[in-house]
Amino acid sequence: MPIEEMPLFPLNTVLFPDGYLPMQIFEVRYLDLIRNCLRTKTPFGIVGLLEGNEVRKPDEAPMFSEVGTLANITDCDAPMPTLLKIQTRGGDRFKLFSSEQRKNGLWVGQIQRMTADAPIQVPEHLQASSDTLANLIETLETSDLSPEQIPVKPPMRLNDCGWVANRWCELMPLEKTTKIQLLALDNPLLRLELVTDELEARGLI
Repeated sequence: MPIEEMPLFPLNTVLFPDGYLPMQIFEVRYLDLIRNCLRTKTPFGIVGLLEGNEVRKPDEAPMFSEVGTLANITDCDAPMPTLLKIQTRGGDRFKLFSSEQRKNGLWVGQIQRMTADAPIQVPEHLQASSDTLANLIETLETSDLSPEQIPVKPPMRLNDCGWVANRWCELMPLEKTTKIQLLALDNPLLRLELVTDELEARGLI
């Protein structure tokens, strides 16, 4: 995969491929970023913020995760000129090689997209993690939550190791560093095995 330049959005949230992330944008640097992405129909990169704050502070030296996920904007609402409400879906994972902050405060990184997870059917010994996720999704869909509040979006791929593992990584209250380590794994079967171990340890399956 070639190296490419990508605008970065550092967050305390870890986005996974096919994940759903609603965002409220109010800082000028990010308002400009989102408007440009909408105009050019291009994604931006979300990286885990290991040190520092999401809202810019003077003379701050943040530290970013070495792996992130591209975010594709699927919907945008502008209730006022200084506020954008967007919905995003996770795209390709990427490795972050370097980053620099522009004069307007926006971070830009040199990235390389990672190979997408190979489709692997959930094996029998991990089926409980898929079944429990299916039950949780059904509970959410029949609750009083609005569609925007439901954190898992179709298409549902409950027989795919990577998809099931990624949804649990988003839903479980794991440490941010643990989520980043799971995101970086190239083996979706191993990712689901580790997630299943965590579900068992928490008594969820």
